[in-house]
Amino acid sequence: MESTASDRWAVILGVSSGCGAAIARAVARDPGLHVFGVHRGHHPDSARELEDELRALGRKVVMLVGDAGLPEGVLAHAAALQQAAGVRSVALFVHSIAGASLGHFLPTHGDGFHPRQFEKTFNYLAHSFPYWARALHDQELLAPGARLLGLTNVLHESLLDNCGLIIAAKAALEMYVRHLALELGPLGHRVNLLKFATVVTPSLATMLGPRVFASLDETHREMIPAGRMCTVDDVGRIVSVLAGEAAEWFNGATIDYTGGMTLRLLDIVVRGPRGRQGDGP
Repeated sequence: MESTASDRWAVILGVSSGCGAAIARAVARDPGLHVFGVHRGHHPDSARELEDELRALGRKVVMLVGDAGLPEGVLAHAAALQQAAGVRSVALFVHSIAGASLGHFLPTHGDGFHPRQFEKTFNYLAHSFPYWARALHDQELLAPGARLLGLTNVLHESLLDNCGLIIAAKAALEMYVRHLALELGPLGHRVNLLKFATVVTPSLATMLGPRVFASLDETHREMIPAGRMCTVDDVGRIVSVLAGEAAEWFNGATIDYTGGMTLRLLDIVVRGPRGRQGDGP
């Protein structure tokens, strides 16, 4: 079965909550894609609510619970995708998988990384992107002019103490994106990386607690020129744009959607959080 131009799909990994769910909502509205989503089942109520919303928009929806970050999971889910959507059906692929380990490369803090944590983090945050690209290509699932999109953050620009594995894996993801842009570009497809700032999510607020989250929010309001943190809806809207015809010329790009998050870091260090207007450098 081959899809028609009006029957194109978005494949979204990590779809049940956060940015993945916001992206699904956005691209279901514009450009009107059906949604094939994979998640680990940690947020079943959110997943059901999302599925109901997408169906109410008149979209077809397939939600699978499984591990999309390992080679065997990629092949199994790609086979399910082919059965549900047909060949040349995937207009958009979004890699929004979490699953990283925090710690240090040396055991001096009591949290030195174990080799299995390297494997887990790199599989989820980096290696699974080319695994999926290969499966979508080999099984002829990519629609003409398909867009493949990875997601990243600002940790390359300002390091965070216990996030070394995340940073390394995201660096690998960036190189995968650039090389796949070279390989898939001549076939008419586009591969890019979207870099955005810290995002407000309910899970982040719960994990940090109200006091720490309030401090985080205040700091970001100081750092970001717009005076607020990024939201999942912000991310969903830009992915909707990147899925459209206007973004056709982006390829192999790391697209800065941080809102200028790191522009004031040195200024904040020198002048303090409130800038102390009038002080000299």
